[in-house]
Amino acid sequence: MDFKLTIAEETKKQEFEEFFEHEMKNAPPQFGNGGLEGIYDTEEGFAFHKYMADKLAQKGWLSMGWPKKYGGQEASIMEQVIFDEVRGYYNAPGVDGFAVGMFAPTLIAGATEEQKARLLPPIREGKAFYCQGWSEPDAGSDLASLTTTATRKGDYFVVNGQKTWTTGAHRADYMFLLARTDPDSKRGKGLSVFHLKMDRPGIQVRPLLYMNGKHVFNEVFFNDVKIPAEDLIGVEGEGWALTRQTMNFERSGAGGFSGAKRYLEQLIDYVKTTVRNGQPLSKDPNARRKIAKLFIGAEVGKTLAYKIAWMHQKGDFSGLITAASASKLYSTELAQKLANYATEIMGLYGQLEEDPWAPMGGTMTDLYQMSKGATIYAGTNEIQRNLIAWVGLGLPRLKLK
Repeated sequence: MDFKLTIAEETKKQEFEEFFEHEMKNAPPQFGNGGLEGIYDTEEGFAFHKYMADKLAQKGWLSMGWPKKYGGQEASIMEQVIFDEVRGYYNAPGVDGFAVGMFAPTLIAGATEEQKARLLPPIREGKAFYCQGWSEPDAGSDLASLTTTATRKGDYFVVNGQKTWTTGAHRADYMFLLARTDPDSKRGKGLSVFHLKMDRPGIQVRPLLYMNGKHVFNEVFFNDVKIPAEDLIGVEGEGWALTRQTMNFERSGAGGFSGAKRYLEQLIDYVKTTVRNGQPLSKDPNARRKIAKLFIGAEVGKTLAYKIAWMHQKGDFSGLITAASASKLYSTELAQKLANYATEIMGLYGQLEEDPWAPMGGTMTDLYQMSKGATIYAGTNEIQRNLIAWVGLGLPRLKLK
């Protein structure tokens, strides 16, 4: 594997960097430190997210990896990884991870041509924003045990049930929903995928606020919600296989490692300019040791992201499942380590947020609180370790008596 970018890739990377460096100057104060809170908590933050989506759509970057017949550029997987890497470094919004990152590839893989013609253009143009109707109160990591039902009645499916931890449901135009269409089925059998408009009668969205009052997550209730049969995606009762594909789309991003690298650069600036006990904090051996570990971790993560691109190019899709799990596992635990080490280095000042005395603008306080959740959503890290063991290493599944 050659880790050196080609001249064309270097040129493209520079184009991405110039774009994001310029556009991120337009971020409103309410966008804050970005991330999910920056996008979903305030009207201003979400408006900036939509503004960036429009800018990216004009460049054709929301659909760069799509087939040309659906309006894409058929960009190489390496070009897509470079885009994610640069966007992650600038902590830029505009790419709806649910629409662009998950549902669009699912449509391309399993939808009818009529559905593709109807649903892909608004995503490509940055005009459709989605949420994910997967997790339920008793079906999170064990998603196949979900109980929300979709009962066929003529030209409609009638949905009843509840979803929870639904990111951005209060902002989304649409949801891609996983529901049980065969009430007598068990586990992954009898599940189906639907495209759902969030303004349909019978849908109620309730906020699940953070302890700091920020609004990102929701619970969504369905009471006799009618979905036209034409919005069933794929084959009825075979939605679990399509959902498994979507899971792999969700876990193959590279932006987390470059985002950690950007935070690490800011931390290095902090220790160079902060004096403690009469000398720069950068001379403290404990601080130096921790920063060195973080730097190595960020470089390892970048290598892993590039390896995933290389495996895509080779067509090694069986190994890709394990590599994607490893990427999600490693990136989320690196973020935890970054937040932990940074707050330790900063001392009591590291506990401040939204204060002139807060180092790095309070970003590490936010990351400290958010990073634990990242090891749980999108498939817990325990689940990722199991996938690596079962699929990657061929270890037997543990059978409990």
